[in-house]
Amino acid sequence: MSRLTGTGPVVVGQGLFVDSADQLHALGEKVYTNDGRAYRYGLAGATALVAGNTQQGSAQDTGDQDLTPAATAIGATSIVFTSTVTVTANQYANGFAAITTSAGVGYVYPISGHAAFTAAAPTINLGQPINIALTTSSRVDLVKNPYDGIVIHAGATPTACLVGVAPIALTAAQYGWIAVEGPATVESEGGSTVGVRQIASDGDAGCVEDVADGANEIDMNVGDAMTTIADGEFGLVRLSIG
Repeated sequence: MSRLTGTGPVVVGQGLFVDSADQLHALGEKVYTNDGRAYRYGLAGATALVAGNTQQGSAQDTGDQDLTPAATAIGATSIVFTSTVTVTANQYANGFAAITTSAGVGYVYPISGHAAFTAAAPTINLGQPINIALTTSSRVDLVKNPYDGIVIHAGATPTACLVGVAPIALTAAQYGWIAVEGPATVESEGGSTVGVRQIASDGDAGCVEDVADGANEIDMNVGDAMTTIADGEFGLVRLSIG
């Protein structure tokens, strides 16, 4: 029987085929089975996940991107914005504040929490101090943790990055594990060829498909087919999502 373990002295508090209303691990925490498969911890969105289907993070909110901060000194542990922002309390907790232009560009800071806001001058608290001072010419994107509010991958119109494959029908708004590396059962759209790289389907939500021979595919990589899989059926794919 496979057991979940961490990469170091990690105590795994939740089993692979169990969902939980209580958060028992950090979002995105990675663990391994003793046969080499890897999983990351996440929170299902408002709809139950489908076992064997590819999953993505919750849809991006472009209204919370390209925000203007007030001048923020080195060592500060919060950012005050002059842009108008409407967020619920801790909507971006465990997510990230990415500096996208001007002073501080290229840095990303974990978000520890924030209050609810429906106007200008919101304050976002950070999990680590500012390394490079921000100016009013800097711009900041607020991005949710990709494992917070996981939903089925949208197929032709993905609205967030791929995060893995659901190993169980994880209950809506519950915590559990998402497969990211090693053998996993995945649904195929159009049929999958053994040994061929599998990408997120651009047709059927939650499925994989063969990468087109010689094509410059832009769809997200999932892994390699371990067996031939018929259209609409499930088969083993060696995941390499990370």
